[in-house]
Amino acid sequence: MIQPPTSTVSRPAEQQPDAPRARSRHRRPRALAGPVPAGSGRAQWADAAKGVCIILVVLWHVIVKDYLQIDWHLGVPVPGLWGALGEQFLPLRMPLFFTISGVFAANAVGRPWRTVARTRIAGFLYLYALWLLIHTAALAAAPDLPTDRATSALELLEQLTITPSNLWYLYALALYFTLAKVLRRAPRVLVLVPAAVLSAVAAAGLLDTPGNRAGLYQNLVFFLAGLHLRPQIERWAATATRRRLALTSGAYAVALAAMAAAGAQRWFGVWPVVSVVAVAFGITAAARLCRWRALSDRLATLGRITLPIYVVHMPVLALLHHVLLGPVSGLDPAGQGLVVLGYPILLTGLIIGLSLAVHRGLLAVRAGWLFALPGPRRAAAPRGARPGAAR
Repeated sequence: MIQPPTSTVSRPAEQQPDAPRARSRHRRPRALAGPVPAGSGRAQWADAAKGVCIILVVLWHVIVKDYLQIDWHLGVPVPGLWGALGEQFLPLRMPLFFTISGVFAANAVGRPWRTVARTRIAGFLYLYALWLLIHTAALAAAPDLPTDRATSALELLEQLTITPSNLWYLYALALYFTLAKVLRRAPRVLVLVPAAVLSAVAAAGLLDTPGNRAGLYQNLVFFLAGLHLRPQIERWAATATRRRLALTSGAYAVALAAMAAAGAQRWFGVWPVVSVVAVAFGITAAARLCRWRALSDRLATLGRITLPIYVVHMPVLALLHHVLLGPVSGLDPAGQGLVVLGYPILLTGLIIGLSLAVHRGLLAVRAGWLFALPGPRRAAAPRGARPGAAR
């Protein structure tokens, strides 16, 4: 059974009862929810961590799908250094993202099946299927972008069912919520241990994992850990110290170095253990980061609007890759030297900004159904029957 958080820890929004929304026609899945008003009780460290995670997602895609595809004719290995740096965050980025999603999901899983099925499972499946179709059409016009895409009806069906696309986080959340609901009353050891074994088996390459199935198998344990160990995770964040930050960052660096030196990425159990160390570091760093409100507030705001960034950024990246690949590859060494170091950072910021601008534009033209499962229309109350109409 999930224990309630202690009174000394700020509670995530999932623990608060749903506020009535008389005019809302869309219910947005909260694991990728939009802005949350200040003072909602939502944990600042968790939202800040999600903000960092979505930046790392976009940055990694920029590096591997655009930056490393450019013909860099320089005498320094800066592009290779960016690629190596991006790889160091692989054990952190999605495991931390799913851990926090599990923390925020703890209250939702306890609701009736009908509510969970519609607001979470159907909501995420709807978003996954809708944006898979959008991505398939958009990426067909950008064949030079190196990314998974369906090129036939059979491949599209496969991505809809058994081998999720680049949008696999949405697919995973629908599946994880279903499993979490089914296993809600099971002892947590009987839930977490098999999930950990599955993660180790997938990371060791002992399962067939085409497409993004590997991420699907490897990250279930982190979602379930966030859900079942929420009180412990919140206490870990609430008691984060500078000394713990130094210890966890050092442990993460040592684990990465040891894994690389031994070539142990495929050794059974190594990748999940390194990811656990990374998550411990990530939670500690996010909690300590909240001491700098100017930065943490911006990251937390970003962490509350991850959905539009997640679903829109790949088509935006495809467009920018098509526009920039030739001109940047054609620069002389002096010109490339001016942009090679900061290019991934600048392009990541531009893509995030454009994704949010697209989101605002779509909401302005009442296309909110692109970001949330449409809900049933509510009949308008008669003019004289509205609250406060009688005097």
